[in-house]
Amino acid sequence: MSLQDPIGDMLSRIKNAQARMRREVAMPSSRLKVAIVEVLKQEGYVSAFRVDDDGSRKKLTIELKYFEGRPVIDRLERVSGPGLRRYRPKGKLPRILNGLGTAIISTPKGILTDRVAREQGVGGEILCIVE
Repeated sequence: MSLQDPIGDMLSRIKNAQARMRREVAMPSSRLKVAIVEVLKQEGYVSAFRVDDDGSRKKLTIELKYFEGRPVIDRLERVSGPGLRRYRPKGKLPRILNGLGTAIISTPKGILTDRVAREQGVGGEILCIVE
């Protein structure tokens, strides 16, 4: 089965697993997905993740994080998709909830948060927003 938007699929799986209060969620792995989950872990939105070699394919498993019975991630939204890419220069990167949320940006220096991209002076494609 070919997937048109693997990042959108990953975000949907995370949202659906949190709605069902699952402890972890599994999906096919890719370097871009792992880089996005690394940013989510650094920012404290997920507990941990691991990449398992499942024969011919690699599987990404993410341990979700909850606080007082509620998911830590309130909003997880895909911004740039395969049908419409959204790029922003360094001066026009979005600020989510005045810095309380995070925008994940694909830059020439790798996958970064909006805050780190501003510090490094780079713009790029806005992949998703996390609150």
